[in-house]
Amino acid sequence: MSNKMWGGRFAEAPDAVMEEINASIGFDQRLFRQDIAGSKAHATMLAATGILTQTDRDAILAGLDEVLAEIEDGRFEFSRTLEDIHMNVESRLREKIGDAAGRLHTARSRNDQVATDFRLYVRDAIDMLVAQIRALQSGLVTRAEEEAETILPGFTHLQNAQPVTFGHHLLAYVEMLGRDAGRLLDSRARLNESPLGSAALAGTPYPIDRDLTAAALGFDRPTANSLDAVSDRDFILETLAAAAICAMHLSRFAEEMVIWSSAQFGFIKLSDKFTTGSSIMPQKRNPDAAELVRAKIGRILGALNSLLVVMKGLPLAYSKDMQEDKEVAFDAIDALSLSLAAMTGMVADMQPDRKRMRASAAAGFSTATDVADWLVRELDIPFRDAHHITGQIVALAEQKHCGLEDLAIEDFKRIDQRIDDRIRKVLTVEASVAARASFGGTAPANVLREAARWKSALTGEPHQPRPLKGQRGQGGGEGGTE
Repeated sequence: MSNKMWGGRFAEAPDAVMEEINASIGFDQRLFRQDIAGSKAHATMLAATGILTQTDRDAILAGLDEVLAEIEDGRFEFSRTLEDIHMNVESRLREKIGDAAGRLHTARSRNDQVATDFRLYVRDAIDMLVAQIRALQSGLVTRAEEEAETILPGFTHLQNAQPVTFGHHLLAYVEMLGRDAGRLLDSRARLNESPLGSAALAGTPYPIDRDLTAAALGFDRPTANSLDAVSDRDFILETLAAAAICAMHLSRFAEEMVIWSSAQFGFIKLSDKFTTGSSIMPQKRNPDAAELVRAKIGRILGALNSLLVVMKGLPLAYSKDMQEDKEVAFDAIDALSLSLAAMTGMVADMQPDRKRMRASAAAGFSTATDVADWLVRELDIPFRDAHHITGQIVALAEQKHCGLEDLAIEDFKRIDQRIDDRIRKVLTVEASVAARASFGGTAPANVLREAARWKSALTGEPHQPRPLKGQRGQGGGEGGTE
């Protein structure tokens, strides 16, 4: 038998291969809530404009509620021969209410229907992802407050550069995630236009009210061009781009967790909740959750690239190629959501070894820049000259196999007679981080102020910075916790 949705034109059933490549119900069934919401708004509008009788509208709305309940309860039987979620819902509606169901499709097409459904789905997904990002930010801010005075080595080229505070490091990811949420919300604002009523591509001769359906579905306005409305997929491309950047940020943090939890670094420990063991090496504790978060960007970036390739050669308006938009988008959104959940869990779970962090921060002459700055500030030496003098001091410490703080004042004077005992004030990592009090710097007081600012931004309530507790770099027993 031919497909009953368009059997008037086709006399034979599609080939089995055609049915296999054409059907999308295997993945687009997750649009059922959005599809039914769009149909209810459309039916209400058709009745309000006199295109549909109130009796038919009431039957359609009641029938759609029944279909929705069947799907939510797992009683609905999806059919591949009906291709997609739209036809599956409409066919079941017709079984329930008869001919009135056939009037629901007046003044619309599957082209504007799927565009509407997909926008609604992506809008809901953005809201979910932004809420997850905010939860992760909150977790990071809480940990940043706890570790505002914890000393951590700051790296460039993965080499010791300058001491920083662990709280400052964590707040760097709060900033990144803030931009990620902003990009997603920007995308949401642009997608929030309703394609419904654009029909196949040219609009409709029926006296519909597109503002009514747009408002009913929470859109800001209807789309202005029917050709663009049914063929546009910028909204999901932009969302995937924002998702890929967010996943990249999560991947960077996950990479640091993998490094930090290694035996060679030992900066943090993740519990059994977020690690796995080895089938052959009983001593292993593998940071698998972090490693999998690190890998998820491949799927998300792949989804973006896949859809860009699909869209790049399509003439206006709709082509069936665009059916390939949803499966990759669903997978990418799921992957990012899971990654955010895993990272939120790991942030709460990780336990820093503060003693080991501080020892590592003090290694590699990390306060050398502080020495150069002291020479500029206290002795009025031009920075380039101070840089050269400090390099000589570092070279001497290397020859003596000691740290800068272990040099005698005579050693410093051997390099430059103007140096005196005051230089010792800048040789500790605690002094180094405390001195970085410029806006955006790593000083503990800055960290607490920024944490309070972010708490206010995330909760909408004013928060005052916590008081400093005193340097914690020397604290900690086994595992470094206090």
